[in-house]
Amino acid sequence: MTFAIEHGPVRKSERIAHILRDLILRGALAPSEQLPAERALSERFATTRITLKEALQWLEAEGLIYRAERRGWFVSPARLTYEPARHLHFHHWIHSTARHATTRLLGLTQRLAGAEQCEWLAVAPLTPLVEIRRLRTIDARPVLHVTHQLLAARFVGIENEDLEGSLTELYARRFGIAQGQATLEIEATAARGEVARCLNLAEGSQVLRIRRRNCDPFGQLVDGDIEHWRTDAIRIRFESSVKE
Repeated sequence: MTFAIEHGPVRKSERIAHILRDLILRGALAPSEQLPAERALSERFATTRITLKEALQWLEAEGLIYRAERRGWFVSPARLTYEPARHLHFHHWIHSTARHATTRLLGLTQRLAGAEQCEWLAVAPLTPLVEIRRLRTIDARPVLHVTHQLLAARFVGIENEDLEGSLTELYARRFGIAQGQATLEIEATAARGEVARCLNLAEGSQVLRIRRRNCDPFGQLVDGDIEHWRTDAIRIRFESSVKE
């Protein structure tokens, strides 16, 4: 069976994307459902793999589908609403939405503060830091790459701790350090290197970067973290109140 594609001024890839988009938005293709293989889709639409690929990339850019390494294309799950100004326990938050979360430690390294850390973390040049890199998934899908940069002097021995759970809880339980005020920056950027590989994205794909500087209740630095999110995984929400 093939799909009939009407001829006209609209490119064929756009017409294919329109058909698939309609199936997704109307629920005929369910969230997390796998699409037929590219060869099968190109045969059904009586088109080339190049044209089919262009249509799929249109839908990927819209956040409607995503590609899993060596597995094919899937319909994107519904976005979660993320409030980055709140200190949320990632696993508790995801489980509260009836979905499954995991965290995997990618690496822990010792480094000295360079120019970027001096500016963002407000530390002196060459201050010893501990850098922790982690990958987080929702329903086995990688959605978040996060890098934490900590003052080595405040977290002596942290390399011996379990770093795949909540760092906020670890800071309080093991080091007696509570979270206070946070400063955030949010911007769209390009996925590069480890971030792109871990999130199953092509080099240069757009991701949402959230950079956060966390202090304790006394205004002293706790850590700085840089989150890189797949743009089709979350929507950002802030709440504010009007002051008279």
